Amino acid sequence: MNRAVKIGIAGTCTALLALGGIGTYHIVQGLTSGSAGDAKPGAGGTFDASEMSSTPPTGAEAVKLARAFLDSWSKQHLDGAASDTDVPDAASQALQDYRAGLRLKKLSFDHIVAVGPSTATPGATKVTFDVTAQVAGGTWNYSSAIAVLKSTSGQLAVHWNNSVLHPGMSDEQKLTAGELPADPSATKVVASDGRTDLSGFPSLRDITATIRQNAKPAGGSEGTGVAVVDSGGAAVERVKVFTKGRAPVVRTTIDAGLQRVAETAVKDAHLQGKPAGTVALDWRDGHILALAHTGDDGDIAINGIKSPGSTMKIITAAALFDRAGLTASSPAPCTDSLMANSQMFHNDPGVRPDPGASLAQAFTVSCNTSFIKDGFRYLVHDGDASALHDEAVNVFGMGSWTIGGGVATTDPSIPSDVQGGDQAAQFIGQGKVTATPLFMASVAATVRNAGFEQPVLLPGQHQETAPRPISARTAGYLQSMMRSVATSGTAAPRLGGLAGVGAKTGTAEEGDHTNGWLTAYNSRVSVAALVEGGTSGVDSAGYVVRRLLTGG
Repeated sequence: MNRAVKIGIAGTCTALLALGGIGTYHIVQGLTSGSAGDAKPGAGGTFDASEMSSTPPTGAEAVKLARAFLDSWSKQHLDGAASDTDVPDAASQALQDYRAGLRLKKLSFDHIVAVGPSTATPGATKVTFDVTAQVAGGTWNYSSAIAVLKSTSGQLAVHWNNSVLHPGMSDEQKLTAGELPADPSATKVVASDGRTDLSGFPSLRDITATIRQNAKPAGGSEGTGVAVVDSGGAAVERVKVFTKGRAPVVRTTIDAGLQRVAETAVKDAHLQGKPAGTVALDWRDGHILALAHTGDDGDIAINGIKSPGSTMKIITAAALFDRAGLTASSPAPCTDSLMANSQMFHNDPGVRPDPGASLAQAFTVSCNTSFIKDGFRYLVHDGDASALHDEAVNVFGMGSWTIGGGVATTDPSIPSDVQGGDQAAQFIGQGKVTATPLFMASVAATVRNAGFEQPVLLPGQHQETAPRPISARTAGYLQSMMRSVATSGTAAPRLGGLAGVGAKTGTAEEGDHTNGWLTAYNSRVSVAALVEGGTSGVDSAGYVVRRLLTGG
């Protein structure tokens, strides 16, 4: 009886094989996979997404396919794993990139659980799992998930996208392990002490971000771990850190202590919340030691382009010394008013007429009419009023500066072709003349240093030079005159009594208000400040400058 049964089965198999062998596959499949109605655990061919079943796979079906997929992946049978997905070619390449990028040594999966319908992939069942990957640098543990699809023919497939490799990854991204790629946001921009992070100063946050993007950092060491990178290899996200690196730094010229003073100074209560900007320089080398600002119109310390008022008389006086041969004691009568090119000019309130005033005396009290009269007489020839422009460029280095790190600044302007009333207005810093606190701090620095040093924010950066140095004679006159302004002139209420200080105040008309200016120097720094809406230079910018000159 047993022998007859065996012969019968053998005969049946022989007959099926004679029909092309296809029946053998179905018998084996039936013996190994259950009944013919069960869902197939893998794609077994190209998954047709157009024939999606309206019913998601059961949890058991989804887990069965997930286990098969993950088992192939863990054994690095990558084509086999990819064949269980709806896009095998893309999946195969991504799995190969995963292995190569991580320098994968061993991979295992645990806690494979169906958690119900996928919210990200309609019609799919979500299966979560935990990953343990031994990669370059250490062991990485994380959780991920897949969505399992089902076709109307019962075929199952893992819906492929790169988030299978790690949650949140896009298809253009990859994983890398070992030495972490540089992270630009990790670079620290620090003060000259090499330690103080400048991003902690409100006025320097935007500047710090710009420098971080543009300047080349020094030092530092990369850590190790796992990172998501873009198609160009740049870090997108660090997802695992094995060893921490040391952030590279960009060292600037900023003096941390003076920057703290500047941040406080522009918020001095005397300013009543008016927008203010200030810059402090080391007048010996042009290094920017501090810059701070308030207000909603950007950084007015380096981009607040306004008429500088009587602070421009420093350059006007220099031009009179250099180009007309005048001295500090040359006559400069101070009258109440003066008509120039059909425009009437007046002095600021409190300036008394003095027909016998010298140039130095007119500078000390800031007499507008004295400088307009002498400017017209000595510096305008046959309608050519370019002398002030030339003095600013050739001696005080006016031009397009690059202070470093990609930080944008606004250039000052003294047009060389001014006409009409502007020919007179330029000599007192009005009309079309514009400047920033950065430039006016440099003007004071040039006087004190007896030479121009272009302001810079990064040590060792290239500095433009002025076509010719300021003469010792001119520098000497200006230093003496600026000292008088501080001790007995318009700046004395704020700066009187401070040793070695020279200064010049300015009040500039703008629309229906005035802006207050003051620039000054002491034995170490030169400073300029602008207060928009300041009633006068000494009673607005004077408070800011005094704090910086005294260190508090």
